[in-house]
Amino acid sequence: MLTLPTPDCRLEPYAIGGTPLAVRAPVTPFTRTAFAAAHVVTDALAQRDPWDGSPAIDWDATLAFRHWLWDQGLHLAEAMDTAQRGMGLDWPTARELIGRSTRAARAHPLRPRIAAGCGTDGATGPLSDRDAILAAYVMQAEAIEATGAQLILMASRAFTAIGAAPDDYAYVYRRLIDQAAEPVILHWLGEAFDPALRGYWGSADVAAATDFVLALIAENPAAVDGIKISLLDRAQEEAFRARLPAGVRLYTGDDFNYADLIAGDGQHHSDALLGIFAAIAPAASQALQALAAGDMATYHRLLAPTVPLSREIFRAPTRFYKAGIAFLAWLNGHQPAFAMPGGFQSSRDITHYAAVFRLADAAGLLGDPDLALRRMRVLLALHGIDQG
Repeated sequence: MLTLPTPDCRLEPYAIGGTPLAVRAPVTPFTRTAFAAAHVVTDALAQRDPWDGSPAIDWDATLAFRHWLWDQGLHLAEAMDTAQRGMGLDWPTARELIGRSTRAARAHPLRPRIAAGCGTDGATGPLSDRDAILAAYVMQAEAIEATGAQLILMASRAFTAIGAAPDDYAYVYRRLIDQAAEPVILHWLGEAFDPALRGYWGSADVAAATDFVLALIAENPAAVDGIKISLLDRAQEEAFRARLPAGVRLYTGDDFNYADLIAGDGQHHSDALLGIFAAIAPAASQALQALAAGDMATYHRLLAPTVPLSREIFRAPTRFYKAGIAFLAWLNGHQPAFAMPGGFQSSRDITHYAAVFRLADAAGLLGDPDLALRRMRVLLALHGIDQG
């Protein structure tokens, strides 16, 4: 039994009642391509000056978490927003992370795909024009492709910082797409995830931005594997994917509406590149197996309780969602300490963590309930909530 806080500052008793989902390898191939965007585990003993210093990574725990995802049939989106890229994870550490993960994946029996975030955060000089932005991207693209990972062309704040016009985006992206060693994944990250990205693609009007991106893809669709859209707008994503050229995937990044978007509308469906899949891997893996078998009832039964959990983790301010992902990893024994690069665990309050605990239990995602209880008691005590 726990005493948990509520959003209106009350305390109420709570008893764990969920049945943990088993962690198991898929027995049938998925009919959707599914990437989980994973976080990194901080080495709490080695970390110094978390707000200002480079992150100290617990490499053993970080890679073990990735093996846990791969064991369940999921691919890995590495060094992305979920890993605190640009919010605690610097480029030198991201580069090492991509290399370590790619080497580990090659040795895994399921041979998971690795797609890695390519951005501009490694630039050594000012990103004051489109040529400088292109050079920053190319530097990372070359480093990532050298590891064998696929490129995810991440949205860059450098564009919006200089007030880039659509022609500037076309100049940079056209070269990156056409020069890549294999088809790339584009990334449209909405301002809910990063307010600095408002007006990406050169327009604050979503319809105009949509037309621009679709035209960009249509110029060389064979060089684009897909596009990840993280706008948290189901209708916009459905309309966008219906206009994509044949063979180009829509990777949903909608952590609110993923269940229905992946299921599809009978004509089109979304694949997945989701941060929430790192937190709900057992449910996601088993739901995707059910979908492959045509068992829609089981698919929705498994994913339905994860949606309220995801909506809580990704609630506004959405950019702080990484804390909920790391919190669940800690509750489930994937990391020894609830610590994050940049001290990011302090970005959410104790009522949020209490809500995540309740919802994870309801979804069967507390794999070891006794461990989760012990660790939750520690966190509650640190916040002055006596457990008697």
